[in-house]
Amino acid sequence: KQWYQRRVAVFFFVSISLYQGVLLIGYSSFFTMGPVFLLVLDVDVEAKIAMMYPELYKEMQKGRVLSYKTFFMWILVSVYQGAAIMYLGILLFKEDFIHVIAITFTVLIVTELLMVVVTVRTWHWLMAVAQIFSLGCYFLALVFLPEYFDPEFLTSTNFLLKFVALTAASCLPLFIMKYLRTRFAPPIYAKLQQSG
Repeated sequence: KQWYQRRVAVFFFVSISLYQGVLLIGYSSFFTMGPVFLLVLDVDVEAKIAMMYPELYKEMQKGRVLSYKTFFMWILVSVYQGAAIMYLGILLFKEDFIHVIAITFTVLIVTELLMVVVTVRTWHWLMAVAQIFSLGCYFLALVFLPEYFDPEFLTSTNFLLKFVALTAASCLPLFIMKYLRTRFAPPIYAKLQQSG
C-alpha cells in the first residue's frame, strides 16, 4: 500500500491522463477503428436460413438482444477490463512506473482487437484486413514514437511476460464465460445454424 500512496502523491493528488494526444488519436483512428467499424459486416445467420425461419425476427422484436441488461453487461465488461489492465499494470510495475503507459496501452489495443475477434460470428475478408492493418499501424507507432515507448523495454522478456499476464487477466475470464454461455445456452440462431 505504501508504494501506491507514493505514486498518487507524485502528482499532488491531481488526476492526469496517462495516454496523451497522439496515443488517443491513434487509438480511436488507426489502432481500433477499422475492426470495430467492420463489425457491421458480421452476420448472425445466412440469408437462406433467415428466410426459412421467420420466427428469428420475433426474437429480435422482443427486445432481448438490445436491452438494458445487455447495455449494463457491456459496461460491466468495460469496467472489468479497464480495472484489470490498470490495477494489474500498476501492481506489476511497482518499481518501474515509467513503463506503465507502454504496457497498459499495448494491452489495451490487443484486448480491443481480441474482443472484436470473439464478437465476430461470420468472418468477412475485410475484417481480417482491418485487424492486420490495425496491428501494423500500432507496430509502426511503436517504432516511430520512441518518446512514448522505450524500444529497449519493448523487446525485453520482462515486457513480454507482463504483456501476456495482463492480456490474459483482462480477456481470458470473458472468453471462458462466452464459451460456456454459447456451449450451454446457445441463442436460437446458433441452434438453427448448426441444424441447417
